Amino acid sequence: QLQLVESGGGLVQPGGSLRLSCAASEFTLNFRRIGWFRQAPGKEREGVSCISSTGDSTTYADSVKGRFTISRDHAKNIMYLQMNSLQPEDTAVYYCAADKFSANFRSCALAPGRYDYWGQGTQVTVSS
Repeated sequence: QLQLVESGGGLVQPGGSLRLSCAASEFTLNFRRIGWFRQAPGKEREGVSCISSTGDSTTYADSVKGRFTISRDHAKNIMYLQMNSLQPEDTAVYYCAADKFSANFRSCALAPGRYDYWGQGTQVTVSS
């Protein structure tokens, strides 16, 4: 069964850091566009960051530029989101996602509709 499983969420104080992980099973993340999204209570799901299938292009939402970093480990079949300088407005459920197409895409988009496989989400709460 194709599956994405997030981990690493939790409660952190403002200014703190967390690293989210997303492990894929029964399919490879390699050569797929992958991304992280988040959804706060009462708000729509929004794109946080994505990486192209070729791995040479990343995109970040303006609200997280300079603070968050997306990456993936090809050998472990895991993607990561390093989050630094966290603020209360970063509080949300974070989801990882992957494109069902495996090809040499040199760009990615922060549009949820572009992704086919989704994890169950992990809660990130930033509060003092």
